[in-house]
Amino acid sequence: MKFLDEAKIFVKSGDGGAGCVSFRREKFIEFGGPDGGNGGKGGDIIFEAVSNLNTLIDFRYHQHFKAEKGQHGMGESRTGTSGKNLIIRVPVGTQIYAEDKETLLADFIEDHETLVFLKGGDGGLGNERFKSSTNRSPRKSTPGWSGEELWVWLRLKLIADVGVVGQPNAGKSTFLSVVSRAKPKIADYPFTTLSPNLGVVYIHDKEFVMADVPGLIRGAHEGVGLGTRFLGHVERCKVLLHLIDGTLEDVVRAYHTIRYELEKYGHGISEKPEVLALTKCDALTNEEIAEKSDILAKLTGKKVFIISSISHQGIPTVLAHLLSYVSNLENESL
Repeated sequence: MKFLDEAKIFVKSGDGGAGCVSFRREKFIEFGGPDGGNGGKGGDIIFEAVSNLNTLIDFRYHQHFKAEKGQHGMGESRTGTSGKNLIIRVPVGTQIYAEDKETLLADFIEDHETLVFLKGGDGGLGNERFKSSTNRSPRKSTPGWSGEELWVWLRLKLIADVGVVGQPNAGKSTFLSVVSRAKPKIADYPFTTLSPNLGVVYIHDKEFVMADVPGLIRGAHEGVGLGTRFLGHVERCKVLLHLIDGTLEDVVRAYHTIRYELEKYGHGISEKPEVLALTKCDALTNEEIAEKSDILAKLTGKKVFIISSISHQGIPTVLAHLLSYVSNLENESL
């Protein structure tokens, strides 16, 4: 299934039905009087967040959503049937923005969270409602009120506990495939990952969700490479796992590149707790590992984990460290 994290749709609640002008006419009843019923209410537009969806791809092919109109009123004091509400189901983590793409209208972060987004129009009044002591046979009714309509943008930000960031080919997808049942595409060329991947990690009888986003390169905030459009998927994460390719000659430059792009992106991502890990250590000598990890530790003042997704070296240790942030079992400062 193709991943899509942004879509523009049109939503319209139902119009209310018109009131009816009718008079009671029955044999042997000389003065029947007005009996026109009211119109029915239009259907509402309701959004519901569900956990079994993880993409907005359905909204690429279905972009117009209109709730049912209310029925018109009828004689014999019959009120029109109300229009059915239209429930639009979106993935958990979906945000709804106005057409300007800046005004946030709704944010769904919990499963089965619902919101009446647009209310249907009220039904019109039939002539029975206008009967009075001075007007015994009114011929007046009112039309139904129109529903609301709006163009909106849906933007999906995946709900994950840990966000994995790094340069292309830093080993993010391989790491995710090893620690979870996720099956991201893995190859030996840059930008193998073209869309975010989610995986559930199980450790110490607990679990947390990890998100792997496409790699960042220098100038990503200006649109170079795949840009920073997928960084929104780690905005909600509790902690970032920053993977640095240990086979690179200049690991300091690799670290600075990612940190610079995170700061340029903003939205508080660069302020999140960060766990550093040197990857592909199965391809390095002990001297190279010690040299590069020491350089990074002195540069950042943080512990640098030594891992290898191929040999599984250091994997349990770094996962346990990440779990301490996710579950708040420990109060460590990185």
